Amino acid sequence: MDGATVRRGDSTLLDAVDWRVELDERWVVLGPNGAGKTTLLRLAGAELHPTSGTVYVLGERMGRVNVFELRTRIGLTSANLGVRIPGDEIVSDVVVSAGYGVLGRWREEYEGDDTGRAEQLLGQLGMGPLAGRAYGTLSEGERKRTLIARALMTDPELLLLDEPAAGLDLGGREDLVTRLADLADDPYAPASVLVTHHVEEIPPNYSHGLLLREGRVVAAGLLDEVMTSEPLSETFGLPLTVERRASGRFTAYRRA
Repeated sequence: MDGATVRRGDSTLLDAVDWRVELDERWVVLGPNGAGKTTLLRLAGAELHPTSGTVYVLGERMGRVNVFELRTRIGLTSANLGVRIPGDEIVSDVVVSAGYGVLGRWREEYEGDDTGRAEQLLGQLGMGPLAGRAYGTLSEGERKRTLIARALMTDPELLLLDEPAAGLDLGGREDLVTRLADLADDPYAPASVLVTHHVEEIPPNYSHGLLLREGRVVAAGLLDEVMTSEPLSETFGLPLTVERRASGRFTAYRRA
């Protein structure tokens, strides 16, 4: 992104954002509500065009590419996607139908390689025993893992995760963070961008961080340089202390 700006009426959702994500990087994007995180992810997911500035996704310039073809190269999971999945859809079908870019399996025909890959991904994310369950009967954590498997189904070149731990209890969050850390450690995994509000949700093995406030970049770069007390305090408008533990996990709390 070069000077990427998104305006809606009198509101500026993103303001002249410069950002680069390389093929082997794992980024986390943090910021308060209304900071522009989801708008940023929609630009990266070829779901939105900038009002001004330029955006290249997987080497293709937005505005000069067929976005429907480009989106097949991107894996995306979000709360908005999750609520659109029919409750009676079988978990394995939620995943395999990503190959056609549809929600809700109808009359599509899938090869054995497709169903085999869906089973493999569900197994890797601890969802193998639930592959035959209806999506609507899953817990929130199980739904999140199903959506990540779906996002990986097409072997994407870019993986975008919009608040994957939102709504999870402590156990569900920790299970998901561990699985995302394992995925990030896989050298064959795609470049990844994870959006969150909380430093505690940053998986180990993530490499870079981007901090947003009111649509502007506060800091961007290597995670150890960005996820520190001063830039995070500026991002959230509070005096914060940030610590990184030996496990690679972060914690933040307000200074007295």
